[in-house]
Amino acid sequence: MSHATQATRADAFRRLHQAEQPLLLPNVWDALSARVFEQAGFVALATSSAAVAWSLGYRDGGELPREELLASIARITRVIQVPLTADIEDGFGATAAEVGDTVAAVIRAGSVGINLEDGHYEADGSFGLRDAAEMRERLQAARAAADAAGVPVFINARTDLFLHGEGPIEARFDETLARARLYLESGADGVFPIGLTDPALLARFCAAVPAPVNVATLPGLPTLAELGELGVARVSTAIGPVLVAAQALQSAARSLHDAGDLAALRTNLSYPELQALFAPR
Repeated sequence: MSHATQATRADAFRRLHQAEQPLLLPNVWDALSARVFEQAGFVALATSSAAVAWSLGYRDGGELPREELLASIARITRVIQVPLTADIEDGFGATAAEVGDTVAAVIRAGSVGINLEDGHYEADGSFGLRDAAEMRERLQAARAAADAAGVPVFINARTDLFLHGEGPIEARFDETLARARLYLESGADGVFPIGLTDPALLARFCAAVPAPVNVATLPGLPTLAELGELGVARVSTAIGPVLVAAQALQSAARSLHDAGDLAALRTNLSYPELQALFAPR
């Protein structure tokens, strides 16, 4: 992909956050899933860190090697013509400088957006939340890397207080809002309060944040139309698509193994149709 093409896709991706309806963003994990969603008409795609990790034989939560992620992004961007934003978890780096290196590499792989989260996993597998000031430095490094690359990358800052946090809801809301404002001042273009699904709180949050707000399709979330009315700009499908795919494969596998049911492999898809997904365009 040429630099000009990548910059054009980045500009287009930014504009999608300003539409009247929320940007519905499918989360994919490989070239095939990306082409399926692109063919269905979606105008932008995102990776899911969990789905990419599982597809490559790793657990989610920091176990996927950075080079495996970069290779996955490159395979996807090679076959699609719509913008792709990449979930880079906590940035694959202990320091802000290392996060900047990751962002530069992700841009070289063809991504025009990133998700960077303030949650992280310790070596023993326990979850932790980074200090807000530390997250600010990591976002600043990400923004500097994007600026140096000359690509207007959309940085989506995810905060995990509602996904993993404890304590009173109002206290979590206040801290999430404070972090969102700090992250925007530090170079983020949008904020992602993952786990925040209550309509009243979402409306308050969107009204108080001067930037696109992203939510994930978690249990309890309102409909897409209702989310738009609340002020949400972007809705990520999260692990939904990979769960649908895995469930279908699991069902077929069980039917084959338990009953020898060859009909479990009958579909409306054909070899030529999938071949056509990767024909030169």
